Amino acid sequence: MSRAASSLFLLAALLFFFALGNHQLQGSTEARVAGIAMEMHLDNDWVTPRLFGEPFLEKPPLSLWLDAGAMRVFGVSPWAVRLASAFAGLFSVMVLYTMLRRLGRPRAIAWTAGILLATMASYWSNVRGVGEDALLALGVTTALLAFFQGLRSPTMGNGLLFAAGIAVATLSKGVLGLAMPGVVIFAYLLADNLMDRRLKLGAWLRPGLLTALGLVPLLIWLAVLYQRGGAQAVGEVLLTNSVGRFSGSFVEAGHYEPFYYYLAKLPEAFLPWNILVYLGLWHFRKSLRANRYLLFFSLWIIAQFIMLTLASSKRTVYLMSMTPAAAVIAAEYAAVLFERLKGREHGFTGWLARHRRALASGLLALVIASYLGAAQWAMPRADRQLSFLPLTEQIQSMQANGQQVALFQANERLGGASVFYTQSLLKGLDTPAQLDAYLRDSPAHVAVMSGDSEPAAPLKVLKTMMVGRQAYYFVGY
Repeated sequence: MSRAASSLFLLAALLFFFALGNHQLQGSTEARVAGIAMEMHLDNDWVTPRLFGEPFLEKPPLSLWLDAGAMRVFGVSPWAVRLASAFAGLFSVMVLYTMLRRLGRPRAIAWTAGILLATMASYWSNVRGVGEDALLALGVTTALLAFFQGLRSPTMGNGLLFAAGIAVATLSKGVLGLAMPGVVIFAYLLADNLMDRRLKLGAWLRPGLLTALGLVPLLIWLAVLYQRGGAQAVGEVLLTNSVGRFSGSFVEAGHYEPFYYYLAKLPEAFLPWNILVYLGLWHFRKSLRANRYLLFFSLWIIAQFIMLTLASSKRTVYLMSMTPAAAVIAAEYAAVLFERLKGREHGFTGWLARHRRALASGLLALVIASYLGAAQWAMPRADRQLSFLPLTEQIQSMQANGQQVALFQANERLGGASVFYTQSLLKGLDTPAQLDAYLRDSPAHVAVMSGDSEPAAPLKVLKTMMVGRQAYYFVGY
């Protein structure tokens, strides 16, 4: 690699891997996904993901395969189940840099885009957590960059890279992994054909055929899943958890927000570089017709934003696939600002012009240092309120003393965390009748339940523990 590529690789690796295992599982997503991966590791079923013994078919299993494989190779730890996301983030940064160079962009702009992507706060935090969104972003980024490069150079290599991106995106997030790149490709080809006033049939057919190739891995998994669970299991993946989330018909999915939700989140979407992104979009608006490169990355942001806004289920993490395009727009606009400063000699702007490189380097160093400090000190400190480890250690302590512990109506985060940390599947109780029968069966039986208030008699609260704002009660008779 060149010196620029090497430095970008090392900085991104430092940002994504430094103190990666320095804190326990935090939040609902990490606990849930890590628990599902642990069950896959324990029962050796690589087809049907399960959470607390029940099939969990919200997403295809690529991230779970990688997490379970990492635990088998490196042992069970939060660090192991975060590796897949961290590597996906690193690969996304390097793919962005490499493809920008192939598109003929200067090394400085490609490097700047890569480091801006790596230091966007939402992107940095998500690639350091357990989940499938970093893999989705990698697949979408790879597919879209290969598509745009393929328009200029329709080689087999670009075609296979596009198909690989589609495979990673769809095996990570199902139909959403197809829609996120698909809406950008449709918007760009439509705008390109309208501006040139001619239908470029080949430009439409090529990504369609390559998409079919990229869907092969997902279709193989769905075929095996169909043999295990029938049409209902396949429908749950493709319809209930994909179309249902978009239309709002999958009520259990939650995350319902008003249409203006993402508009309210825009000020923080690309921090700390969001001002460069928004000013860049405004600055380049008049040159989009003549500059298809800027048009492509602008539509990448706009098309995905519109699609996500129309969806009923909304979460800020869904904006992650837009961050590579935002980094490119920010880097291009930063280059424009640098050029403008070159001609300034007097006053404050003259001082900025003379010290612009040192100031940019200092700002970048400050941002990187703040992230490393957060990884080293802030995240472990958050364990005091957010970690499930003390609760699961209490469960294991009771088990060691001869008590049997069950979970009553366990939520996804408790169910996942209990499986991950105890490396076993605790007994689950679904109804009050089951809870009553279980506790009456033996004085050594204890149940863990969550609630907004302390359980009433005849239940006896043996211990209360807090995880975040949620109280968990160890109860018996």
